Parts: sequence; structure tokens; C-alpha cells
Amino acid sequence: MSPTTLRCTVDGSVATITLARPERMNAFNAAMHADLRDALDRCERDEAVRVVVLTGEGRAFSSGQDLTVDLKRDDQGRIDLGPALARDYNPLVLRLANYPKPTIAALNGPAVGASMNIALACDIVVAARSAYLQEAFARIGLIPDAGGTWILPRLVGPKQALALMLSAEAVPAEEARRMGLVYKVFDDASFAVDVAAFAARLAEGPGLAYRLTKRAVAESLANSLETQLDLEARLQSEAGSSEDFMEGVAAFREKRTPRFEGR
Repeated sequence: MSPTTLRCTVDGSVATITLARPERMNAFNAAMHADLRDALDRCERDEAVRVVVLTGEGRAFSSGQDLTVDLKRDDQGRIDLGPALARDYNPLVLRLANYPKPTIAALNGPAVGASMNIALACDIVVAARSAYLQEAFARIGLIPDAGGTWILPRLVGPKQALALMLSAEAVPAEEARRMGLVYKVFDDASFAVDVAAFAARLAEGPGLAYRLTKRAVAESLANSLETQLDLEARLQSEAGSSEDFMEGVAAFREKRTPRFEGR
């Protein structure tokens, strides 16, 4: 069945997943989570896809959880958000954090609430100049979820993270870039073209080295320097025995652009 809440298109080696509920600012509901899981699975299985871009349709990346849907309640009639997190958000964040191919969150507009943290779970975040990020949870009496309390302090430090969470203030794209939350900011008028060009360049790179680099960075968060040096040596041995490394050296010597195959 075709997805009803998003579109997935492939151009060359780049797959673009577009959240497509613009009438709700691409707010997440159970159907969107299911469609996104399926799209990520299909992109992983497709050997032609080397990079996955996640973006939104219309004026927003996403406004986070759709609060207009009926939320689960306990026996006393109180709303219980735990099941939705366990079923949808937590697996999605883990999926993105451990995804074997590079992922780019392309913020065409605001990324608010859980969608900010979903974006930060991707490998690279780029943004349109008019976009902003916002940990808006405090405005409705909630704590940040979807990994926000783990990811954000590691990116900007615990004090800055707390300030962003407690104030629930929006962070404009340029400020987010200065803080290290966003890698590049593109002009609104050229955003789609610039994202496509950036993703295409990344897709030309060495897929195996990308996977090993992602693993090294992820494990570094819990490793001592000595342990990390040992890990680097093991992973470098694997990269050094790859066809991509042989091609990279050959291209360097022949003064040409390498043609990596991800092996």
C-alpha cells in the first residue's frame, strides 16, 4: 500500500522522505510513524540508496506530536503518553541513531517538540534560513522526549540544554548553526536545490567508511581514550582492507575523482 502521510522518492543515490501532512504542519500520528518505519526499511534494503534525506512539505519540517488525536488514557481517565513513546518515538530515534546509511534532516521550516529531537537523531542537520528549532514541551506541561534529554546536552552542554528546554524558546537557524545543532544554513529560495546538491555529494563518498565512522563516533560517547584508540585501530584495519580504500589511493595517485562502491 502507498503511504498516506509521506512521500519517498529516489534520485540517483539519494532517497528523500518528505513528511506530508502540511495541513497539520506535518505533525506525527501513528500512521506517519508506521509509514516512516516502512520507508526507512525500504531505503535500507535498496542498495542503490546511499544517503537518506528527511524533510517536510509546506511551511514546516514538523510541529511534533499531533495533539488533536485521541491520546491513550489510563483507568482513571488520565492521559498516558508512555505507550506512544514506547511504540513509536523511542524505536524511531534508535532507528535513526543506528541507521547504516548517512541521514540528513533537512529543516525546510520549524522543527518543534519531538520533531526537533528526531531531526537531531539524524547524522547531519541542515536548515532553511527561516527555519527554527524549539523544545516546546514546557509550554504544554511536559518534559522533552524522543531522546531530547540525552541528545541535546551532548551537543550544547547541560546548562545550555536546560535553558532551551525550560524556556521553550525558538532557536533560529543561524543561531542553531552557531550552537552546533545545524551544520549548514541555506537560503529559503534555493533550499531544495542546495539540499539535493549537498546530499548528492555525500552519496558519492565511501559508504563503508561512513558506517565505520558513525560507529566510532557513537561508541566514543561511552569510551575512554584508550578504548577509543583501540576501536579506531580495529575499524581502520577494516576500512584499510576495503575496495573503497584501494580505489581512493588509486584515484589520488592518478589525480582523478574516486568512484566508491561502499565495499
